[in-house]
Amino acid sequence: MASVDMRVYDEIEALEAILIEDLAVKHDDGVPIIETVVHPSTGDQIDLQYVCVTLVVKLTPDYPESSPEVFLKNSRGLDDSLLSDIDLKIKEKLDRHVGNPIVFELIEIVREYLTKWNLPSGQCVICLHGFVKGDVFIKTPCYHHFHSNCLAKHLINSEKYYMEEYEKLPNWQRAQSLPYQQTCPVCRCAISFDVKTLEEAPPPIESINAPPFRLTAELKALQARMSAMLARQVERGGVVGSGDDGPPLLTISTAADNEEPRSSTSGAQRETNSDRVVPSTSTDNTPDQPYRGPYRGFNRRAKPGRRGRGAAR
Repeated sequence: MASVDMRVYDEIEALEAILIEDLAVKHDDGVPIIETVVHPSTGDQIDLQYVCVTLVVKLTPDYPESSPEVFLKNSRGLDDSLLSDIDLKIKEKLDRHVGNPIVFELIEIVREYLTKWNLPSGQCVICLHGFVKGDVFIKTPCYHHFHSNCLAKHLINSEKYYMEEYEKLPNWQRAQSLPYQQTCPVCRCAISFDVKTLEEAPPPIESINAPPFRLTAELKALQARMSAMLARQVERGGVVGSGDDGPPLLTISTAADNEEPRSSTSGAQRETNSDRVVPSTSTDNTPDQPYRGPYRGFNRRAKPGRRGRGAAR
């Protein structure tokens, strides 16, 4: 186990006193790994914290005489360019302060950036428009962001789809079905919002000012590439569609279908077996045919105690 400078424990103790529950300290072969979730500074208005990121500082055995390894993970509302800027600022700070405890200053660097850019970057995954000043947006408990109007439409349509599928279920399955639950469009975590309030928000500003859709040469080229890709997959059997006219992909078979004649069977026995007539369960005197219905691939006997599809009634 590596020996750790006493200044490290003093620094960790100070961080625990400042950050309290927001700090987690693990150990790798006796060397501390410090992890904390950093939010922008908004005072007591926690609801106005729209972005966050987890800062991981892996100390070296001879820290602070050498620089620790620093990582940013689980970012919310931050695009790659902003994360790169934070990484660059952290590296500059580490290079200038070798030999001194630096973890708290690293946390402050990240917090300063988040406070300055406390607005979701990137796109709303529902409408694919970005977030700009003047947009009305919502933050979920899982720190994902959507335009309020977009999230309202998503929740309305998802509940409508749920009810359509629910109406198709038999009564016994309806009794076992869970009630509709709003979920985050990104991570499927449970959320709870007043849809009517969200619906009153204006649409995204970029959607209002966006030019009308026009089929450009670039989109046409993309369509051509996608069509060629689809044709290639169909040719290789990678796409199963309702209009397939080739041989069935799966057919029902039994263990007896796969058995080979035993070498020990005599000619007389084989002749007797070949002359044996198996009574048919069909009532129309037509010979039995292999099943080719829509459920091919299922075991005809299904489960013990149940009549499988295609079995005699």
